[in-house]
Amino acid sequence: MPTSGGALRVAVYAFDGVTMFHLSVPQLVFDEVTRQGLGDWTTVLFSDRAGSIRTAEGYPIGEVRGPSAARDADVVVVPSWFEDGRAAGPTLRRTLAEAHGRGATIAGLCLGAVAVADAGLLSRRTAVTHWQAVDMLAARHRDVVVDASVLYVDHGDVLTSAGTASAIDACLHLVRGRLGAAAANRVARSLVVAPHREGGQAQYIERPLPAQSANDPIAAVLEWALRHLAEPLPVERLAGVAHLSRRTFIRAFQASTGTTPAVWVRQRRLDEARRLLESTDLPVDQVAATCGFGSTVTMRQCFTAAFDTSPSEYRRRFDARAADDDAGRREPPAIRCPP
Repeated sequence: MPTSGGALRVAVYAFDGVTMFHLSVPQLVFDEVTRQGLGDWTTVLFSDRAGSIRTAEGYPIGEVRGPSAARDADVVVVPSWFEDGRAAGPTLRRTLAEAHGRGATIAGLCLGAVAVADAGLLSRRTAVTHWQAVDMLAARHRDVVVDASVLYVDHGDVLTSAGTASAIDACLHLVRGRLGAAAANRVARSLVVAPHREGGQAQYIERPLPAQSANDPIAAVLEWALRHLAEPLPVERLAGVAHLSRRTFIRAFQASTGTTPAVWVRQRRLDEARRLLESTDLPVDQVAATCGFGSTVTMRQCFTAAFDTSPSEYRRRFDARAADDDAGRREPPAIRCPP
């Protein structure tokens, strides 16, 4: 692998409809390596054919090179993908497969993981993509294990990342792997981003209640349970509210919600815990009691397992009240950017 001062060639795939943010992230991070004097890293944009592309924002970008630009690249990046999830074309699939075959690192950032999977580079491997595309990717490539809870997955030769800003994390990870933690920290500090974020995209996934029809016998139980989260909610009690036997209730509940009563209750308690951590100053032990976890330890274990971060760390990061207060009381800190 290149060391400090070494050269690295990065080819970034560009296509009509790519957002400027996704296209800029790998260029911003990798070019900063050169600007900081940490190595001679160069990036080039390529597409299925040479010419120009138009971004999702409507801006034309010219002088995009053809697939040959990826032939001598050390890293080939697919920074995003089409929102309709269309299959990658034969030119891109061949380009990625050939680059991988000669030893280049392939990175599928955000929805770009879809194209990397289409090229056959994630077979029997774990991958991640934007949480909204997790089900689609898993259904299309059943031999890929899709983990929606992490920010990125690195197999050494193939890297995938979760949604949007996680691309920055993945690119900094590549810098860290090739140049070391000090170099990655220096790049992150210059870009004013965290060198390594805790947690995963599970913190950002919305989990709305499933739609219920008016004649669904389970709907009333769900509404009732949400009003009684602080109380013990064993399946026998829920079945009693529904006036069904335990066995019949479990079968009807799974048919209606797609999950078991215990899992559903735990998810709703976690949702309420997140809301309280974001919007109140209740101590964690009171949040645990209000949400029906029984103990702070139980809540902490469930919370960490679900969101890969502790309740206290989650509150620090997502406290809406603190953000509002900061906006009203403080001016944003001055940020000195390099010339």
